[in-house]
Amino acid sequence: MVFNLLNFQLNFLNSEATQLLNDSPTMKTIAEGNTKVILEAENPTQIVMRFKDTASAYHGIKRATIEGKGALANRISARLFGVLAEAGVENHFVRLLSDNEQLCLKTEVLPLRVIVRNVAAGSIVRRFGIEEGTEFRVPVYEMNYKSAQLDDPFLNEHTAVAFGFVSYDEMALISQTAHRANEVLIKFFDSCGIRLIDFKLEFGRTPDGRLILADEISPDTCRLWDRMSGQRLDKDRFRRDMGDIIEAYKEVCERVKG
Repeated sequence: MVFNLLNFQLNFLNSEATQLLNDSPTMKTIAEGNTKVILEAENPTQIVMRFKDTASAYHGIKRATIEGKGALANRISARLFGVLAEAGVENHFVRLLSDNEQLCLKTEVLPLRVIVRNVAAGSIVRRFGIEEGTEFRVPVYEMNYKSAQLDDPFLNEHTAVAFGFVSYDEMALISQTAHRANEVLIKFFDSCGIRLIDFKLEFGRTPDGRLILADEISPDTCRLWDRMSGQRLDKDRFRRDMGDIIEAYKEVCERVKG
């Protein structure tokens, strides 16, 4: 009983110290996007990622504040990066700091994004006239140049190398990592009664030159459908004005936390 009480007190003090650090005026903002703020950490090789209660779609044209969304995305992303790390997929996540913050390795994030599609949904339906919900024979891998002004144009590996974003060896590693991440996450989500329809991956280069997964993996960056009912449990509920956004994110959080 005494041991448990001491553990509780130590955990409480550690959480208080972390909160004081996070609230310190010396924490400088490195970057801010629609849904996250990147802050300096005490360790120069790390950063603090703070998730905002902002929902954003269509390059920020559609926006809303949804209380509690940031904390849910933070915890879901932490859990999924943990699952990937356990499977040998290296990524930037270090540990949770608070409801809305996590500590991550500092990386130089590449200006490209990999989209992994297992089932037809979203833009690929419009581009190819495929019926939504069609399961592909093999996963579809696409790559975008991250530019809202240019509407995220598609890249291939040769374009990415020609532009100096990556080398061919790095491109091969990105492809292998995306494939492995898809295998791991499909299996994990299936165990939670969820179909992984598609998801986005971002990569960052560490100071010693390694490419690892970065950013987030959450219902903001994945399409997740309930395996039995087909109910959408992701940001499409915001995009399509379907409502019950927080309820969907809570459902995902409850299922993945184990």
